[in-house]
Amino acid sequence: MTIIVTDTGFGPDTWTQDYIPLADAAANSVALDVPSDADPEQIPLEAAMIRVDFPSFADGRGFTIARTLRLRGYKGRLRARGHVISDQYAMARRCGFDEVEISQSLAARQPENEWVFRAEWTAHDYQSRVRSQFGAAV
Repeated sequence: MTIIVTDTGFGPDTWTQDYIPLADAAANSVALDVPSDADPEQIPLEAAMIRVDFPSFADGRGFTIARTLRLRGYKGRLRARGHVISDQYAMARRCGFDEVEISQSLAARQPENEWVFRAEWTAHDYQSRVRSQFGAAV
């Protein structure tokens, strides 16, 4: 069983559709499983849910995929899955992820309060600090 992390904390997985591997995707695929080495320019934007794999917390390619999908206009639900740690939650949200899917063992090692602490991801980023220090002209 997995746990879904959002800005409000831990919750159950409410997604009920099956995921289709990106390699098998068709134009009408509802939910896609995307590997970390996928070319974000080749991912179809029609899916209601795209789940991007993070095989290691040190592998940041998923952040690039999320940002590129959002810049391309993807409006659906975007989920990071795998080895994302609480310290990376704010980055995941800034890149465009709506939620993070983690294992129960990771949730035990990094409890909900560590994730919720980072939920104010728009208030404490580098750009916000610079803007407040030098004014809106930056």
